[in-house]
Amino acid sequence: MAETVVPITTDNLEQCIELYIKVFNSEPWNESWTYETAKERLTDLLHTPKFTGFFWKNNETPIGFIAGNSKTTYQGITFYLAELCINNEIQGKGYGSKLLQFLEEELQKKNVKSIYLLTSNEGLAENFYRKNGYVVNNNRIVMKKNL
Repeated sequence: MAETVVPITTDNLEQCIELYIKVFNSEPWNESWTYETAKERLTDLLHTPKFTGFFWKNNETPIGFIAGNSKTTYQGITFYLAELCINNEIQGKGYGSKLLQFLEEELQKKNVKSIYLLTSNEGLAENFYRKNGYVVNNNRIVMKKNL
């Protein structure tokens, strides 16, 4: 097995786009990503200041990717996790947890103090993050206004 984890760059962004569409247009998300919308989302993320992202593959088969960006706060550096995507053919086998742990170790090297993320409540994603030591932050709420 020739598994490698490499930084996300324009060289492997196309593989991330294809995987993103495949994963999030399938169960349990059933979203409606087009190539254009997924490309714009991930390209914008790649070009966000203080971007950090990693792409994991086995030979040429994508395992997954994880990405977000850092911001400085009065408490130090905080990382905002924007995307975690694991090939749906191998979900539930620990790859997501391993990739999340890899990211956490890399962020600790950069003196990042905390990670924030948004996820839907009471679903598989919430359970996944709870299993990996994440908790609901009672000091913050998510607010929304439809326009």
